[in-house]
Amino acid sequence: MKRVIGLTAALLLLTAGGSVAQDAAKKLPPLVTQPNAEMVTFEHIDALNACDWDRLMAQYPEEVLFILPNGTWIEGRSAIGDVFAGFCTSRSDGGFKGATFIAEKVKTVGDTVNVSWRVEADWLAEPYKGADAYVTHDGLMYVQVTTFDPADMKFK
Repeated sequence: MKRVIGLTAALLLLTAGGSVAQDAAKKLPPLVTQPNAEMVTFEHIDALNACDWDRLMAQYPEEVLFILPNGTWIEGRSAIGDVFAGFCTSRSDGGFKGATFIAEKVKTVGDTVNVSWRVEADWLAEPYKGADAYVTHDGLMYVQVTTFDPADMKFK
């Protein structure tokens, strides 16, 4: 139960980024396709590490879906935009800016790229490990299944 509450609280913080999230979601950038599934995935990781909201959002069509731990779904480009607007704020504001996601293992099957990763940050007491499956199509990301759960992170 603690894990569900922790994840739910973290998602509420990320999606309730106030006017920053709402303003950002109103100005979604045009879509930018990548040449293959791996390029979609590594553009996502690089944009995430840079906390570049425009680059992140340029990957997601309207029907994008994120599946989080405990079966939580976040659907639609605007809702994902709100999540990343909150994610890309400073740690003191509840965000994860300054985190570096490092791919440790990658396995591609068709248009799905599976990545085991670790996160390092000055504000983490130890690296945090997880995995994602990125389902791509026509150079865009349509589904992300992730184990990312801030409740499992050990903060300084």
